Amino acid sequence: MSLLILDRDGVINHDSDDYIRSVTDWQSIPGSIEAIADLSRAGFQVAIATNQSGLGRGYFELEDLEAIHEQLRNLVAEAGGAIACIAYCPHLPDANCDCRKPGIGLLRAIERELETPLAGAWFVGDSLKDLQAAVAGNCRPALVTTGKGQATAALLQSSDAHLRSGIEHPTDIPVYPDLARAAEAIIARARAD
Repeated sequence: MSLLILDRDGVINHDSDDYIRSVTDWQSIPGSIEAIADLSRAGFQVAIATNQSGLGRGYFELEDLEAIHEQLRNLVAEAGGAIACIAYCPHLPDANCDCRKPGIGLLRAIERELETPLAGAWFVGDSLKDLQAAVAGNCRPALVTTGKGQATAALLQSSDAHLRSGIEHPTDIPVYPDLARAAEAIIARARAD
């Protein structure tokens, strides 16, 4: 099975500057649950790598995060798919941990848990940190313009290289309007290979 990694907030569900603190705050982006199920049925091991500094900030408890992830898993299962692994970083941005994206600690944790190499895996995200982590982990980055994606797409088009540090070939990164379209394209590429 091929590995495919997704960011959570802004890719699967609507993001919030106020943080997604509970199941009631968590609202999927239309088509995202079905897209995960489609990817799963197409033979991808779908994993999620998500920064969750709200834990470290005390905005929510581990039980709240686990309840959100249980709901996500259940919705995907009801749609006929599965999520193989969810890895999250609870640390604050200034903690200098290796798991917070753009670090690749979460990706390495997924690689170990699923016993599947990162090299060549798709990583779909909406932020520059997602894309930087994908490149650093030798994954294939893809950008969706939901969440922070429109601002990230603008950064990729910037002539100022330091704004997109770690992304040497921004024009090589495919950009999709949402996860549903990204999934369609990735599945089509996999079938063509």
